[in-house]
Amino acid sequence: MGKVILVTGPARSGKSEWAETLAMQSGKAIIYVATATDNLDDREWHQRILEHQQRRPSDWVTLSVPVELSATLADAKPHTCLLIDSLGTWVANLLEEDKSSWENILAELLETVDLVAADMVFVAEEVGWSVVPAYPLGRTFRDRLGSLVRQLATLSETVYLVTGGYVLNLSVLGSPLPNREVTNQDF
Repeated sequence: MGKVILVTGPARSGKSEWAETLAMQSGKAIIYVATATDNLDDREWHQRILEHQQRRPSDWVTLSVPVELSATLADAKPHTCLLIDSLGTWVANLLEEDKSSWENILAELLETVDLVAADMVFVAEEVGWSVVPAYPLGRTFRDRLGSLVRQLATLSETVYLVTGGYVLNLSVLGSPLPNREVTNQDF
């Protein structure tokens, strides 16, 4: 398995910029895996995508991968660094999948990450720090993304939290939770 890094944090915190810095530090050919699709009818969304594109060096290869993330990672060459931005958008693109299908997609992704020889830098939003969404699809999104981030963190060499323009290395500052089920006896 190549080096796996997870960069997480709230919206507009600097996650993508930090992930781009880490990818450049790899010294490898960089493949930017964009999970968002552009929508010219949504001017604000289109502007966000343009800002990301303008920050990237011209020698980076960009792949648009709104859904087939596992297959894209599996095809990566060992001498590359993949920057996957972002897992929140990828999860949103798959929200229509039922629970069983989602669990299969998630398991496939995590198995693939564990086998890929390329370095990978994942960007993921932290969405569980505010109120519980009042609608079922919002809760599904929050729960799926939160679970994905937690599981991917266990496969990551380093996990960073970026907030307010500051970077915290959680792998140094924090302690991982034990891998066990919580029961009523724990309360």
